[in-house]
Amino acid sequence: MAWASSLFRRHDGHAEGTEMTMDMDMNMSGMRSGSSVEPLSADGVDFSNSTQASAFLEELLDDTFLKIDGANYAKFFWYGVVAFVAATMLYRLPRWLTLQSRLREAARRKLSPARPKHLPITWLATIAAMGREMSYLQLTPTRHAWFRVPPLGTMILVLAYLVFVLVLEFADNNIEGAQYWQGLGTRAGWLAIAQLPLLILLVNKNSIVGTLTGSSWERLNVLHRWSSRIMLLLAIFHFAFQSTGWQEFGLMQLEWQTDDCPTTGIAAFALLLWMNISTIAPLRSLSYEFFVAQHIITFFGFIVAIVLHLPSTALSSRIYVYIPIGIYLADRSLRYLMLAWNNLRISRAAMVQLEGGVTKLRISNRAIKRWRPGSHVLLSIPKFGFMQSHPATILSTPESHKGDLVFLLKGHRGFTSKIYHGANTSSEALMPESKEDGEIERNAQITNASHVAIIDGPYGGSQSDFAAFDSVLLVAGSTGITFNISLLQDLADRAARQGKKLPVRRVHLVWCVKSTNSAKWVSEEIAAAYDKLRTWGVEVQVSIHVTCADEFTEQGNVIKECGCECDKSKGPCCCVVVDEDEKGEEVGVDKITEVKSSSRVAEKSASSSLLQKEQALRIRMPFLTCATFFSGRPDIEQVITTLLDGANGESAIAVCGPLGLTSTVRNTVVRQSDSRAIHKGTGAQGCYLHVESFS
Repeated sequence: MAWASSLFRRHDGHAEGTEMTMDMDMNMSGMRSGSSVEPLSADGVDFSNSTQASAFLEELLDDTFLKIDGANYAKFFWYGVVAFVAATMLYRLPRWLTLQSRLREAARRKLSPARPKHLPITWLATIAAMGREMSYLQLTPTRHAWFRVPPLGTMILVLAYLVFVLVLEFADNNIEGAQYWQGLGTRAGWLAIAQLPLLILLVNKNSIVGTLTGSSWERLNVLHRWSSRIMLLLAIFHFAFQSTGWQEFGLMQLEWQTDDCPTTGIAAFALLLWMNISTIAPLRSLSYEFFVAQHIITFFGFIVAIVLHLPSTALSSRIYVYIPIGIYLADRSLRYLMLAWNNLRISRAAMVQLEGGVTKLRISNRAIKRWRPGSHVLLSIPKFGFMQSHPATILSTPESHKGDLVFLLKGHRGFTSKIYHGANTSSEALMPESKEDGEIERNAQITNASHVAIIDGPYGGSQSDFAAFDSVLLVAGSTGITFNISLLQDLADRAARQGKKLPVRRVHLVWCVKSTNSAKWVSEEIAAAYDKLRTWGVEVQVSIHVTCADEFTEQGNVIKECGCECDKSKGPCCCVVVDEDEKGEEVGVDKITEVKSSSRVAEKSASSSLLQKEQALRIRMPFLTCATFFSGRPDIEQVITTLLDGANGESAIAVCGPLGLTSTVRNTVVRQSDSRAIHKGTGAQGCYLHVESFS
């Protein structure tokens, strides 16, 4: 795949070379003697003459001028990237200053610190509200788990990225003569190679882009994949345009026979194509460990192929290869240094089996002393998977659990399944080490049952301070509670340290589980945080919604005539309550079986009556007296409405769980913001949303 030829051909009027070259110079029309520049023309060239055809192909591939054009547009691309990062920083700065101002006002005991009081702050809040209405929206997911539609904000960003690249490729393209297609191909090639540094910056765990924009590596990963796809598109342009230029003069076969650029280009293209195909969710989920290994190996193969492909006449383009290699090695070196520091002293993981195939782990690591709420690590336990690591959210805080790292892992297959089956069945295994005489023997048994753990991180976490908001809603599904429990405990710890000097007044935790016993996963953490917050004047509400539990069916004596197709022999029906959006499409946390009925109207009437009965069912459990247990899924619309109705300042919502839950919360926040005309003269206060998703 050759990098294209020059835009113009320069003639100095001196006779040189063979007689054939002199004849070609005379035959090509439009050429002038002297020091002049004219477009390359094929007039008068006999392409049946192999000597003339080869000479013309050499002129066609001369990139003396086109490489300058391509290099300039590659620089323009990076000017755009830098400008976008700078704009994001400028947006984040006043936002950060606003949150800090709220904390200072609360410390001085001012009223309603989370409510904007000055005109510039109000303007910023209005702009933020308008941006949120666009960026939070997400199409309701389909029943195909592998197909996910990104939030509208991500789609807008990706579309803007694509349009920007296409404008750079086709704008101001005034190439004339025989090199028109070569010019397009050259520019596409330069733009393609210019994506490579960005590709690496967006995937590094310690990315400078993430630091400057306030986004962790896993949030930038979606842009990493789209950057690779845009690079693939530009590579297609590069090959297609150049091939068109060769074919136009019947030089395709000659180019492939005399130049090694097409061969190395195809090799690089094939590797790039495979890297994009292998990132598709169904293939990636077959074996994530294998995906990571082959992805890295393929990437290095691609680097080798692209270096071989770049022509010697455009050595300056190799800077876009050397820079990402340097960035990658620097990131790896930093990660290895952090990994060595974190694991200088051997950490041991105590593990306990919990109901629902969940494992709770507690790891004592004295090197890791600080982390943000919601941070995660890459956890490796060599006994259950050599050279394998798994992302795990830290549910504890530096102040809780005596500084230990605590995790919940849902056993699926592979690494997490092995951990579950290798875990202890006694909850005493999670007790912290004690030096009391009476505990020595028990701790010795626990040590024997624990396993060596290697920790890489922590990474990520919440970028906004939830203590700086007036009202906070934490919504979780299943093991998504880990993210929200870390936020809840952080709020409780800070309330205990600072007393009533925080802006936050109300906290509501909503958790969806399949059984009441699932709430035991973090019952101690919830109870401790609840007591701390209540002690220091924060209004706290804990709502646990149970979708599959005998307690409610026995107490309510409700006949589940919802038309579902659940296998009752495997337990109680899990399709008690189904939230419906305005279009009547079913959404929820767990899989929902379609309701089949001959009369849709009659079905809605019956289900509405049943819904009222089910929502009236609520009980309290002795192991978590501070929480109210409800039957069925929560009414997200009602929960968010109640939150915003009682807010005396900006509210914050954090949701972590399956895609069905997170998209429902997203769209509800957008509807509420639009209907209330938040920060648009109605007095309605803003609503910030933080979303964490998992499969």
